[in-house]
Amino acid sequence: MARHLITSAIPYINGIKHLGNLVGSQLPADLYARYLRGRGNEVLFLCATDEHGTPAELAAAKAGKPVAEYCAEMHEVQAGIAEGFRLSFDHFGRSSSPRNHALTQHFAGVLAEKGLIREVSETQMYSPTDGRYLPDRYIEGTCPNCGFDSARGDQCDNCTKQLDPVDLINPHSTISGATDLEMRETKHLYLCQSVMKTEIETWIDSKTDWPVLTTSIAKKWLNDGDGLQDRGITRDLDWGIPVKKGSEDWPGMEGKVFYVWFDAPIEYIACAQEWVDAGKGTDWARWWRTDKGAGDVTYTQFMGKDNVPFHTLTFPATILGSGEPWKLVDYIKSFNYLNYEGGQFSTSRGRGVFMDQALEVLPSDYWRWWLLSHAPESSDAEFTWENFQASVNKDLADVLGNFVSRVTKFCRSKFGEVVPEGGSYGAAEEALIAELSERVRRYEALMDAMEVRKSAQELRAIWAAGNEYLQSAAPWAVFKEDPAQAAAIVRLSLNLIRLYAALSAPFIPDTSAVLREALKLDSLDWPGDLPEALSALPAGSAFAVPENLFRKISDEEREDWQQRFSGKRD
Repeated sequence: MARHLITSAIPYINGIKHLGNLVGSQLPADLYARYLRGRGNEVLFLCATDEHGTPAELAAAKAGKPVAEYCAEMHEVQAGIAEGFRLSFDHFGRSSSPRNHALTQHFAGVLAEKGLIREVSETQMYSPTDGRYLPDRYIEGTCPNCGFDSARGDQCDNCTKQLDPVDLINPHSTISGATDLEMRETKHLYLCQSVMKTEIETWIDSKTDWPVLTTSIAKKWLNDGDGLQDRGITRDLDWGIPVKKGSEDWPGMEGKVFYVWFDAPIEYIACAQEWVDAGKGTDWARWWRTDKGAGDVTYTQFMGKDNVPFHTLTFPATILGSGEPWKLVDYIKSFNYLNYEGGQFSTSRGRGVFMDQALEVLPSDYWRWWLLSHAPESSDAEFTWENFQASVNKDLADVLGNFVSRVTKFCRSKFGEVVPEGGSYGAAEEALIAELSERVRRYEALMDAMEVRKSAQELRAIWAAGNEYLQSAAPWAVFKEDPAQAAAIVRLSLNLIRLYAALSAPFIPDTSAVLREALKLDSLDWPGDLPEALSALPAGSAFAVPENLFRKISDEEREDWQQRFSGKRD
């Protein structure tokens, strides 16, 4: 049994996330975690809310609540929505936890001892209108590299170039829109990434199996312009982790907090400690410390492409720079963007379908299937209501749902609600078993490789093979002349439902659970030997006809949803 540590990029606390956020990190991470568990592996799947920084302060102020209270409430909201989408986190933590405070301050102290943190007196954007220093992400302007007119002060979302606010053309405050920004002197701490460039580059070069998207972004940041630059890790804010060297005060840094992108990835480790504190586990160190057993753990991270630079550079610099035996990531699965109806999903601009709204419209399996089968792996993808309707109706209703309904209802009408006896398998059945043996192994290989869309295509082909067999075998016609042979066809088809329940569980877990319950199974074993798996339900086994698994989406519903979710949200 292999051990797998899986983390999803942690969602920011300031509001409910949209479907693009979901498919870019949490959902494919859950797919992989469920698959690995199904194969018998030991898995620790961690996520959390990212709670520090100015956006949390502003969102709390807008809600009229203290920021700590706001974050606590929104954590519960996001945890509930995650449960609604059946995201199977072993623990869903908080970056504002005491564990993350202590661990972030620990890393800062160790890095300072290693000479990898330096103090810098610098000028920073100050907005007299807002009466505050402006964090990088609350300054927008035109990117000097690509001309994108909504680049942030830390990074351009269009070309992913790392920026400083002074680089922007015509910068303005996103809080008030003020353009009378001025530079004022302040002192901050910088992580000396530049001196670690060779070590980080060597580490990245050793990851020859990483997706091209991940390595291309990492190397662009390593080598673009003047190369890897030192990065500020403190901010002039009230809300955040106070700047300390371990448990000691840091002279000259009073009133400052650590930059959210410094402490947020550290929460991955702290989250495992929270997992133990919550009584869900007993030993976090065996997952995170290579001197405590983490050396045999495979660690996989899932994230959108905008998060890649911090996970391939800043967080590794923190881990490597500490010189301590922490577990480094083995594989980073990154995703492009999912767009919405010809534009971009955007939390800040209120465009697209948000996770809570999606669950109000349809159960989670409908969304899970479409999002994963259209995951933006090789390029950006686009959500359209027409495509969503077609995929649900054709894949879920016509292929999987139709097969289950036809088999169980026909069996009930001719043989009762038990797996029928009689007959034997012939050439058609042997051919189907041979085909599925190949397809299941191919499906496993694609899932092992985290090829999300291709895995979905192969799973659909496995469903379709059963449909094609049933249509060709036509037990309803055979029954008239040879009831025993019809029984054999139905027996194999009922065993196919069991197979589909096991294979489909990572994609559509609720539907898998419905099928397992209908077949009166206590558990679902992953299929090993296919002939054996397709005889796991012996004659005489009882079952119940499940309710219609999936309903079709009508044109009227689609048109209504297109109008209702026109890309605006209060």
